[in-house]
Amino acid sequence: MTRLTLYTRPGCHLCEDAVAVLERIGEPYTEIDISGDRELEADYGDRIPVIMLDGREHGYWRVEEQRLRRDLGQG
Repeated sequence: MTRLTLYTRPGCHLCEDAVAVLERIGEPYTEIDISGDRELEADYGDRIPVIMLDGREHGYWRVEEQRLRRDLGQG
C-alpha cells in the first residue's frame, strides 16, 4: 500500500516543486490529477498541491520536507 498521495493539476508550479521533494524523499507515492473531477476540485482546488499521508491530509501548497520525513519514520 502506498502511504503518500499527491493531488495535483497540470501547469501548477507548486505541484512540480512537491513532486521534486517527494522524489528526493524516495518514498513511493501516487499522483492524482484533480482536473475534470468536480468532487476533487471542490475538496482540493484552492489548496493544490495537497499531500496525504496514510489517508490523512499532511499539508498543502508546500511540502514540509523535514516534517514529512519525520512522519514517515525517516528521522
